Amino acid sequence: MTYDLVVRNGTVIDGSGGPRRRADVAVLGGKIAAIGEIDGAGREEIDAEGHIVAPGFVDAHTHMDAQLFWDDLGTYSCYHGVTSAVMGNCGFTLAPARPNERALVVRNLERAEDIAAEAMAQGIDWTWSTYAEYLDAVEKQSKGINYAGCIGHSALRTWAMGERAFTETANAQDMAVMAEELRGALAAGAVGFTTSRSHSHTTSDDRPVASRLASWEEVVELVGIMGRESQGAFEIAAEAHHGDPEGLADYERRLQELAVSTGVPIMYGVIGGKSTKLIDDTVAKGGRMHGLTHCRGVSSLYSFHTNIVYDVLPEWREVRSKPLEEQRRLLSDPQVRARLVHAGKYGDYGNRLGPEASKPNYDRLHVMQSTYKPNPTLRQMADERGIDPVELVIDLALESNFEVFFQQFYNTESDEGMVATLRNPNTAMTFSDAGAHVKSIIDGSIQTHLLAYWVREKQLLTLEEAIPMITRQPAELWRLHDRGLLREGLAADITIFDPQRVAPRMPYVTSDLPGGASRFVQKADGYKATIVNGQVFMRDGEATAARPGQLLRARHGDRKGRADAGALATAH
Repeated sequence: MTYDLVVRNGTVIDGSGGPRRRADVAVLGGKIAAIGEIDGAGREEIDAEGHIVAPGFVDAHTHMDAQLFWDDLGTYSCYHGVTSAVMGNCGFTLAPARPNERALVVRNLERAEDIAAEAMAQGIDWTWSTYAEYLDAVEKQSKGINYAGCIGHSALRTWAMGERAFTETANAQDMAVMAEELRGALAAGAVGFTTSRSHSHTTSDDRPVASRLASWEEVVELVGIMGRESQGAFEIAAEAHHGDPEGLADYERRLQELAVSTGVPIMYGVIGGKSTKLIDDTVAKGGRMHGLTHCRGVSSLYSFHTNIVYDVLPEWREVRSKPLEEQRRLLSDPQVRARLVHAGKYGDYGNRLGPEASKPNYDRLHVMQSTYKPNPTLRQMADERGIDPVELVIDLALESNFEVFFQQFYNTESDEGMVATLRNPNTAMTFSDAGAHVKSIIDGSIQTHLLAYWVREKQLLTLEEAIPMITRQPAELWRLHDRGLLREGLAADITIFDPQRVAPRMPYVTSDLPGGASRFVQKADGYKATIVNGQVFMRDGEATAARPGQLLRARHGDRKGRADAGALATAH
């Protein structure tokens, strides 16, 4: 028999958690045709000797809703073995949006997810109003990887309420409009509904995003519709109740009650050392609740080519507004340096939310020397040199010709705590935010970090443990039932990598967004090939001519079918 593609001599880890085995993988018609010793030839063959053959990685928490319209590769997720991405998280989507109210949708996204309004204006041909029409537009787009979409609460509210979505709770008529559009989105193949109640999600004019104005009763009603009429899942950016234990207990009670009463799977970020206790308790009571985890720790990346921690200070803004060559001259001037150091030490950083810089914590602000191993802090390096950390920032900028990167971590977590969260069966390692915060984070590489650091460097996870965390488990969250496993008859999404070499490369800054805005990009070493729907999409870290990605539409049956979770259709 002749196959379209045969991957030979590799070590197969199929995503189930079972042991590895040496086997070939044959592909025919975009599906996995056979796994084992393959006698038939392939029209194309890949020798995977010394490599792991795994399911394509699934990134279940992205914001690629806008980027896919100007980036047919899905960078830079595509460089890290990702073959499927779920977008529309945290309540932020480009649809529904009436033609005269698109600015309201942009307002929700622009600051909260740090997606440039200019890029959206120049890079998107708005051909849709409803979410169903948006999915049709995604389907028509040339794509390297697969996408599944959720409908976002903020867009849903502005669809029903216009400007009132940012100031009022919904009335009965508003709810009827939202319910109708939600049903239409689910019928068209949306895999779920998402919202944000996080205080950090604000608009560019310093107001809460639209979903934060919703009453809890509004959330319950919309999730209830989804629970009764589909197999969709619900993702939420959680309420914060810092210093308010009663408020936190009330929120957790409400969320658990929602999961148990509706049967809808609920997921949210479990990052920065957050406990999984609520999740585990809810599952024990019969609810479905999942944590979206991170394997590196939430951080911001700073560069003189984008933003640095001092940019909020007037003295620094004056210097940073100049071209880099002029900045070099000013940073070398002793009087200017003294003024900048004083401002860095004593200036007013304010209380900033979102992507803007806040006051630096030099014990958590690291100088990036390795892309996945622990790096020294500015405090450590400044102490070694006997200078102030602000002076060190200036020195490193000049010494590196402005190519230095600084990484600010916001929480600390022990290795044991991180691994325990990753191993929790009710979590998936999938909190990349890919497509958002493009000038402040590099979390599109966390799948590679998991393999390089926790498996190879620390040896606290085996590949058999780690691979399901980034394949089967995130696929199951959103009911992507033909993804995340290597099984005969399932979609042929395959990632082939060298476990001894796989690692993120040093990031770089490029100005390739529509309108010329800049962003971080981070590629990787060690990936031999990424196969999407049976076609080789990436080879040795570079894209081929193939764009085999598909829109993954959910097929929602009736409520009684929820246990089977609705097979996923691939739109051709």
